[in-house]
Amino acid sequence: MRLWPAVGLLVATTLSAAPKVPEGVEVVRDLEYAQAKGVSLKLDLYRPSAKPSAPMPLVIWVHGGGWKNGTKAGCPVSWLAAKGYAVASLDFRLLPEHPWPAQIEDPIAALRWLRKESGKYGYDAERSAAMGGSSGGHVVALWGTLTLPPEDKVKAVVDLYGPTDLLTMPPNVLSEKRTRAELAKANGALLLGGIVMDQPEKAKAVSALHQVTKDDVPFLIIHGSADTSVPVDQSERLHAALKAAGVDSTLKLLEGAGHGGKEFDSDESRTLIQGFLDKHLRR
Repeated sequence: MRLWPAVGLLVATTLSAAPKVPEGVEVVRDLEYAQAKGVSLKLDLYRPSAKPSAPMPLVIWVHGGGWKNGTKAGCPVSWLAAKGYAVASLDFRLLPEHPWPAQIEDPIAALRWLRKESGKYGYDAERSAAMGGSSGGHVVALWGTLTLPPEDKVKAVVDLYGPTDLLTMPPNVLSEKRTRAELAKANGALLLGGIVMDQPEKAKAVSALHQVTKDDVPFLIIHGSADTSVPVDQSERLHAALKAAGVDSTLKLLEGAGHGGKEFDSDESRTLIQGFLDKHLRR
């Protein structure tokens, strides 16, 4: 039985084709948070079925897919809504039609909208974290390190195996195995509008590793030790830079795990993620 006000919107139980929603969780789908260059940008909002006694912390999920694929559907961290969090899973503009900075502008626009709508949906946007995997991890890591107005910042970041230094990502590095023609086709080149190595300053501006300061928010970074898509040193170097700057950072390497997979959704990983969020978002 639904315990929250319907506010005139469809929920998961009315959508037979929707991905399975965790027990004790409901979802309000397709909330438009912005329009950008003619594109309607939408998010799905997951909440506990039973209304909490106080506003919930908020987690914003940014999906992976090389900045050119992926969708908000089937949010892999919707289980957090059963633990007393609101989870906003968002769509954003994708490559190749929409190069950088669309991929960071849209999550920030989502946070602005979520701030305005917090009273309606029962969460506290002042206690928000950004979480993402792969290219989504890249976006949230950069979000946590950029210098932004206070209203555009989140309070914590969970980065799952995201690229943090575009200049050293293998698809962007010229070698005997990789020609300039191949570099020009890489996702990083699509993102920046040209071969990454040819525009080092822009690449650094779009890489969390090169934006770290002492004022950055707390980070939890999780990476598989056997990841062949995003080298593990992308996370190790970011963690080291954050620690050197005095930022609260935790790095968890999952032994034998690749680029995503069940290890990132294990009981151990869920406990680690929830513990980090509880520490930094709970009052």
